[in-house]
Amino acid sequence: MTADTRPERHVYGSPDAPVTILEFGDLECPYCRAAAPVLREVVDASDGLARLVWRHFPLFEVHPYALTAALAAEAAATVGRFWDLHDVLLAHQDHLAEPDLRRYARDLGIDPALVAGPAAQEFAPSVEADYLAGVAMGVRGTPTILVDGIVHPGRPQVEPLLTAVRTAARVRGVAR
Repeated sequence: MTADTRPERHVYGSPDAPVTILEFGDLECPYCRAAAPVLREVVDASDGLARLVWRHFPLFEVHPYALTAALAAEAAATVGRFWDLHDVLLAHQDHLAEPDLRRYARDLGIDPALVAGPAAQEFAPSVEADYLAGVAMGVRGTPTILVDGIVHPGRPQVEPLLTAVRTAARVRGVAR
């Protein structure tokens, strides 16, 4: 896979961490829901070595609400609530219609009109850019997880990913 050099919009962990875990994900994908706590645990256990970067890769042919969920998450990011809505959407994948998105936004203190309907369409270019970057990198499904550009296939597990983070940090000359 070729490197993606676009700016990082959604970062969990320190933006200055030397190692990047990049996830191409779909908010309606059950495998992404399962991966989320594992990836956060890796970042939290990395002693500041790793950050998690989310990129949208909605599998809209399989998941009919993935695109609208991605648009809602992008809208939430404009008010600093990307990860909050990200987590809610993953937790409620069976309820991602526009009325649900509006309710989740309201519960989080976000203007419901921002996350659904015409206002959310403003964020389509960002979601499309993520998707196209994934296609260019060879992404075919979700979650696709890369540690400093190296794909880690299969079900994400904490210890192998932490080992990959530590190895990447050593390659960069960083030790903790």
